Order: sequence, then C-alpha cells, then structure tokens
Amino acid sequence: MPDTDDVAMVQDDDFELVNSTDTFLANYSVNQTVNDLQNISKANTTTIDEDNTGEKLTLGIDENALQSTQFTDTTGFDFNSGSVWIYPVNENQPMRSYQFSIVEQCLHKNTMVVLPTGMGKTFIAAVVMYNFYRWYPLGKTIFMAPTKPLVNQQSDACYQIVGIPKNDMTSMTGQMAPEKRKLLWNTKRVFFLTPQVISNDILRGTVDSDLIKCVVIDEAHKALGDYAFCKVIESISESNKNFRIIALTATPGSDIKAVQNVINKLLISHIELRSDDSIDIQQYSNNRTVDKYVLSLSDEILKIRNAYYKTFFVLQKVNK
Repeated sequence: MPDTDDVAMVQDDDFELVNSTDTFLANYSVNQTVNDLQNISKANTTTIDEDNTGEKLTLGIDENALQSTQFTDTTGFDFNSGSVWIYPVNENQPMRSYQFSIVEQCLHKNTMVVLPTGMGKTFIAAVVMYNFYRWYPLGKTIFMAPTKPLVNQQSDACYQIVGIPKNDMTSMTGQMAPEKRKLLWNTKRVFFLTPQVISNDILRGTVDSDLIKCVVIDEAHKALGDYAFCKVIESISESNKNFRIIALTATPGSDIKAVQNVINKLLISHIELRSDDSIDIQQYSNNRTVDKYVLSLSDEILKIRNAYYKTFFVLQKVNK
C-alpha cells in the first residue's frame, strides 16, 4: 500500500453512487465523424443535421435520464474510507492533470477512456480500482484483459502503481481448475482475468455478482456482438445495478457505429477522449520516441500469403 506521503487525499463531499444502467444513449448515424465523438466526450452530447433538412438531432447521453436514475444504495460502502479518494503521487509518478481529471470522472461514472498508447490508461485503472478496493471492504474488483499475457502484465503493473496487498489479488486463467477458482473467488478481492474465465464462472454460479463493485475492461474496442466482454457485463447487470465500469482503449472503433455499439454493450455513460494533439497531454506525448522496425516475412508466412492470393484470384474469376 502506498505511503501516506505519496498520495493525494481528495475530500469528496458530493460523492454519490451512480447506477451502472444510468445512461440513455441515442443511436448515432453511421455517417457521423470522429468529431462527433470528440464533441460527446466534452459535453456528453452532440447535435447533427442528419438528413440536411435543417432539423437538428441531439445525440449522446441524456442528462435528464442520467439524473433520474441515480441511486443511493450504499450496501457494503465504507463511509469512513469513502469520504476521500486517493491519488498516488511520487517522484517516479508526478501528477498529470489529465490523469487526475480522468480518474475523478471514472470514480463517478461508467467511463470509456480513450488515450494514445503510453499515456497511462493502466495507471488510471489502477487508481480507480484501489479506491473501490478501499471503499468496499467486502466487494470484488475485476480487471478483464483479452489475453493471458495481458492479464499478467496488468496485474504486475497495478501492483507497482498502487500496492494493493498481494494476498488480496489473484490472476486466473482457463487453465486453472474450476475448484481452485471457486476458492479464490471466496477468498480474494481483486481479480485479473480473461473475460471467458469470469463468464464461465458466472454460469457455474461460482461468482456472487452482487459483490462486484468495479469492472475494468482493457482493449474495450473488442466489446462487439457476442464477445465475452459483453456477456460478462450483461450477466453481472442482471442482478447487480450497483457497480462501476471503466473501459480502456487506444482505438475506440473503426467508425462511429462501432463506437456506439461498444458504448451500448458496456453501459458507458461518459467518454474521456484525448489524442496526441490534446493540449493537456502534449507535453507528455512529445517526449515519446517511436522506433520503426521493418521485418521481412518468413518463408512460412510467404507460402501462406501466396496460397491466399492464388485462391483469391481463382474465386474472383469464378465470380465473374
């Protein structure tokens, strides 16, 4: 756990819990641009003239619906710990204003965090997780990543950032026996795993979904269709209306329709979007160095590529 000299204690008298289903999101038009997403990230809404008829449509988050669905179910909430939230600061991790601002939003809203690679998405997630870990002494905090290497990488990174006690943390994969996972669900509080693992354990009845208080989703742009991220959020929300969702990505989607699908699937009510050109991260992004490596294709890959080309050209001729 971080030393008290290395944290910023933030008094939050106005803290309130926000329903995980607190958002109404209109369907975006397919032909919207990324600028619309940027506008929504600033004001939670954007206005477009969809058919060039002069009739304006307001898209994004309905603030009235947001306000009307807030709730005050504080079951399991430690009001003593919950009177402050903690942000770690030290010489190796000086405060960055954009990270501080994003963390504060994430604590109160289901947030999609869109940041360029290397700009500290994991740091933001770790700080949010740590505060929910403090606020809910009996609650469970989940970090989902799509691959086992990412699961292990993020587990190590989060421990280094905020120092959640290792005896309260665990990483789980599908290779672990279900009975062992059941034991860990009953004895641990912070979980790093692939979405398939928790999805299967929810189906088995191994996981008490009502105890889950915070879910972080890495590579959130994958949350489309029936992908496991979507199934997990849907399963948890069937019985639990009181948990926070943080979605992390560097590339939210190929078009605005894909982004909207992710927002809907993950119950997102707020977007924090930064690019390399954003004023508050320019001083940090300019310090990055990018090394370009051009690799030759191996003989095996060349054979596969050539076979694909041959098949493609044959099919093209047949279709003609």
